[in-house]
Amino acid sequence: MITINNLSFAYKKQKPLFNELSLNERTGQIIGLLGKNGAGKTTLLQLISGLLTPKSGQIDINGLNPINHAPVLLEQIYFVPEEFIMPSVKMHSYVNGYASFYPRFDKALFNELIKQFELDENKNLSKMSHGQKKKFRIAFALASKCQLIVLDEPTNGLDIPSKAIFRQMVAGALEDDQTVIISTHQVKDVETLIDKILLIDNGQIIFDESIINLSERYNFKIVSHLPEHTLYSELNPMGYKVLTPSDGETSEVDIELLFNAINDGVKFNNEKPNHE
Repeated sequence: MITINNLSFAYKKQKPLFNELSLNERTGQIIGLLGKNGAGKTTLLQLISGLLTPKSGQIDINGLNPINHAPVLLEQIYFVPEEFIMPSVKMHSYVNGYASFYPRFDKALFNELIKQFELDENKNLSKMSHGQKKKFRIAFALASKCQLIVLDEPTNGLDIPSKAIFRQMVAGALEDDQTVIISTHQVKDVETLIDKILLIDNGQIIFDESIINLSERYNFKIVSHLPEHTLYSELNPMGYKVLTPSDGETSEVDIELLFNAINDGVKFNNEKPNHE
């Protein structure tokens, strides 16, 4: 689905943001792209979507280079940026004008999604609040049924009920041949959705692991006293949030704790533990 080989990129008069970055992702996943501010998450999403041109290296989406803007590839990608401007048209007019660019667009699904988001299709898009515009773009993206949907900080601007609806929508609206990349700082908003975590730092992918593997290899829990083999811990009103090697039971992954542990220098073993 997504293949990146030796990607290098730099903005003018700035040091390289990426230097020979490589990545290979199969289809049918919800990928969480994490990193500190300035790590290049949005830039990487724009490169994958064909909005920026790499200095060197190759990006392939289903075997095609996104920078060539081939219609057969453009109809497979939908990118929702963190900030955007909507035209001064009613929602239904926008959908009637743009849905035809996406051959798999599901109008019935779109109508169901805007109903869940409590959006009025007769309202002018430019007069909506930022949160309403974001909900519309998310609904359109999911209804497009594109094979690659890219969401940059999708929950920014959404209220608490809308964040819950967003999670339900993404979990229920995807087909097996679709891949979603979500870049976010609000990891609690998407924690239950993500199948895989990518962490970017200093121009490289420094962590690449599935949630299933993490849940089998490590425990994420709250305890009153630090266990002997604690890999990382944080003070918590109830005691300590800790990351420890697995004791044989699967654990729900705390992505925020994991992120902080990686940034603190904790090294993770890629081999599954043997509990025999």
